[in-house]
Amino acid sequence: MSVYPQLVSGVTSQFPIVKQRRPRTVVNAAADGSSIKLADPAGETVGWQLQYANLSDTELASLQQFFMAMEGSLNSFTFLDPAANLLAWSEDLTNAVWQAAPFLTLSGGVADPLGGSNAWQLANSGEGPQALTQTLNAPASYTYCFSVYAFSSQPVTIQLQLGRNSAQAALNSRWGRVQIAGTGDATASSVEFGIELPAGATVTVFGPQVEAQPSPSAYKTGTTGGVYANARFRDDALTLTSTDVNHHSATVNIFYANSL
Repeated sequence: MSVYPQLVSGVTSQFPIVKQRRPRTVVNAAADGSSIKLADPAGETVGWQLQYANLSDTELASLQQFFMAMEGSLNSFTFLDPAANLLAWSEDLTNAVWQAAPFLTLSGGVADPLGGSNAWQLANSGEGPQALTQTLNAPASYTYCFSVYAFSSQPVTIQLQLGRNSAQAALNSRWGRVQIAGTGDATASSVEFGIELPAGATVTVFGPQVEAQPSPSAYKTGTTGGVYANARFRDDALTLTSTDVNHHSATVNIFYANSL
């Protein structure tokens, strides 16, 4: 798996980030002058412009080497959207992308900390720990942060999972955002993220989010997720500028097309 590199700081980009999504509509013009319009998901494209400043010699070399390995726009690679929640269906925990343990009951439509009703109540009726997980086909060697808002009417300690790593989080009766950061198993081709409840616990959660960076940003709703397995460089040349010793700037354009 060819993967777009992270910087030494554990992020894939710097601000500002420009992201453009271009949907396509197919129009069928009939002989009587009427027309039929249909969405064409296969024709949708997404593009990013990433601007870097103060890159070190090592970071610049890594970016250049990866660009050369991809032969410019010729070959595809996996790109993790720095402006998205990498998880799919972050507000529909019963969607098929989520795997719930057999004794874990999920109830939706609960008031969330942002003023909506998109939180979920998780109840463990089993005699042992039960988990809700989602697996991403993303590079396990990357640095990730998994965060979620949670509370419980009774004090309880849950466990957050990031690959083989785990972290405990103590909950009380007030909403709080808990998190875990780290890397997965470097030899794996995917990373599993999850929330584990102890036996008999009932917890309310909202906004599970995964980002390819060491700490969480503001919550973003995830629908299709942010892992793009067939992204490409848009250009066959990189725009690079050396501003000082061990300080470089660069502009990188990346695009993804469903049809490719």
